[in-house]
Amino acid sequence: MLGKTRPSNLTIRAYQVGFGDCFLLSFSYPKAPKKSDQERHVLIDYGSTGMPAGIDASDQMMSVANDIKQRCKGKLSMVVATHRHKDHISGFTTKKDGSGTGDIIKTLKPDMVVQPWTEDPSLEDPKPVKKTRGSEVLPVTNAQYISTLADMNSLAGTMRTEMVRLRLAISSKGLSEDVADEIDFLSEDNSLPNRMAVANLASMGKNHYVNFGYKLDVRLTLPWVKIHVLGPPTLEQHSNIQKQKSRDENEFWMLQGAARSFWKMQAASSELIAASAKSKTRLFPDADVYEGYFPSNNRWFIRRLDELRAEQLLGLVRMLDKSMNNTSVILLFEVGGKKLLFPGDAQIENWEFALGKKEVFDLLKDVTVYKVGHHGSRNATPKTLWNRFGHKDQAVSASDRLLTLNSTMKGKHGHSKNNSEVPRATLVTELKNLSDYRSTEEAAKNKELFLDIPINL
Repeated sequence: MLGKTRPSNLTIRAYQVGFGDCFLLSFSYPKAPKKSDQERHVLIDYGSTGMPAGIDASDQMMSVANDIKQRCKGKLSMVVATHRHKDHISGFTTKKDGSGTGDIIKTLKPDMVVQPWTEDPSLEDPKPVKKTRGSEVLPVTNAQYISTLADMNSLAGTMRTEMVRLRLAISSKGLSEDVADEIDFLSEDNSLPNRMAVANLASMGKNHYVNFGYKLDVRLTLPWVKIHVLGPPTLEQHSNIQKQKSRDENEFWMLQGAARSFWKMQAASSELIAASAKSKTRLFPDADVYEGYFPSNNRWFIRRLDELRAEQLLGLVRMLDKSMNNTSVILLFEVGGKKLLFPGDAQIENWEFALGKKEVFDLLKDVTVYKVGHHGSRNATPKTLWNRFGHKDQAVSASDRLLTLNSTMKGKHGHSKNNSEVPRATLVTELKNLSDYRSTEEAAKNKELFLDIPINL
């Protein structure tokens, strides 16, 4: 037992996982009686959807897993999986022969595994959430919400198959590569082919499925550390997590597009698409069939149908991506006079519930370390949140200045021509000007596995 021993310092190891997140927080207790108690380690996310050119993804992820094991000397205190996007949990995937990166993490036997309430496999809540004034959200139970998220994962997987056909059908006829690439990326991130990662997380330690205000007791696991759970809210707390704002000049770093409702996507869509793709039955058995050649008067019409299909798929997969981000766990660590904020990929609907609470607003003023939300995208660092941070400024002393950490990779997601590039240029400029900005792109440039950032407590 650590008794009255407090942590004297903290090291944040930001792993270079390309487009993804993986952070290891190592709390040092040098005066602990037992040598085995002199460090406690927390792993926050472990996933990737792409590496810089010249880096083999499987080799890099295996190197990360082995380094985590070595750094924490075979024992993790806590694992946090903020949400089920592939770029946050793919590293937890196991293999049947026990050789997966997730198998390595499981051997570290974390005392606690923290995930959003939407991952709770036992959740059965028959009580519907009431429709709020002015809301477009239909009454729905928590169980129905979770079920639909799972169905949308299946839909995203089907979209990947559909995109293979569309690329072949339209590639020589004008389908924007930008559109095709975005559908590929978002559908891959949301389809979750690595279901073993989800099963692994559910079995490797004592599970805590958290929501805003959840009392996460870490007194034995991380003595003298306090953790505030600021998100995600449940449907009862904030039904707006079911839908997404598409434009908010006051909060976003510029966003374009029309508002859409999450619940306009029907879960049955995935089954219909899959059945259509696999069916060998012709819809019109007596009609003429053209293989590889179409009459000239039909070609334009066919091309426009395929282009429209691609645009519809893009709209659907964007909605799913935002919905999953709204389930992100938001954690605020308090330790040794420092406050460290790790919000996963939380977007404005997730954030606005917490930001509307005075006690939370007061807590956020003194944040000293901010893990930049959603790899630096334009809609995951609300300006209300950014403006609340009191330690950002060029005039603040170096020891007190806000530290911002970004795990990201340019060129993987979004495009500068429509102001959707990740990381968003205007946001990065602000981060660099008003904080000590560190990015895993530094490690990629120097061909290093990680960045180590010491925090004095």
